[in-house]
Amino acid sequence: MSKPTVLVTGGSARIGGIISQRFARAGWHVLIHTRDLSDDVEAFVASLPSAQAIACDLSDGEAAVAMVEQLASTVPNWRALINSAAVFEPDDVTALDPATNEEAMQVNAVTPTRMAQAFLAHAQSDAGRRVIHLTDMKLENPNPDFFSYTMSKHALASTIAMLAEGAAGPEDRVYGLAPGAILPSHDQTESETDVSHRLNLLGRKTGADEIAEAAYFLAQGTLRNGESLFVDSGQHLLAQPRDVIYLAREQANTPTGAR
Repeated sequence: MSKPTVLVTGGSARIGGIISQRFARAGWHVLIHTRDLSDDVEAFVASLPSAQAIACDLSDGEAAVAMVEQLASTVPNWRALINSAAVFEPDDVTALDPATNEEAMQVNAVTPTRMAQAFLAHAQSDAGRRVIHLTDMKLENPNPDFFSYTMSKHALASTIAMLAEGAAGPEDRVYGLAPGAILPSHDQTESETDVSHRLNLLGRKTGADEIAEAAYFLAQGTLRNGESLFVDSGQHLLAQPRDVIYLAREQANTPTGAR
């Protein structure tokens, strides 16, 4: 029996990289998707016991589907597809930016959905297949910032139950994994990150390793098909009027006596 294989999109950096490391430690073969091959990607792949890099631009849906179909014809025990890669660019709730929206919807929603469809149609596994879509706690705690990004994550989340019901076989599972604020974003300073990542019910920083552990748990397929896990220290249970990037800056700029 060959070792189980997982494909992690965006699998060499940030949360995707931590997920790749978690599966590698567990003895899986890791297919690490990246937009472009580089020395850094190759070094990351070499640091894992069983891994290989695959380059594909997810803005090209046809190329992504072809990648999945080609892998399905050659990988003997492809058990999991984890859609982690995403674009996260700001645009305004009062004036959607068409270019930002088009890229977000394609990379964050359309392409991962098509990859999931191709995976469930063609991949072979001796223990059922698992699709894990990384969504966002903004599904339950939306705010007006990063408008197109949030729209795209809602679109992706809407496919989870449909794929689970209509595209998955009896042994397959389709899940969502919704992180909160995990890693620094854009031009955040270290101090801003420390504040913003504690704006949750528990007042703690949620670690990228917790997201990876949740992904590994979901890959076992013990939850009911179509379920989603929120790993955010309770952030999705709050009502936050803005993204935590900006909430942290507003706190920093508010005089102490006015708080």
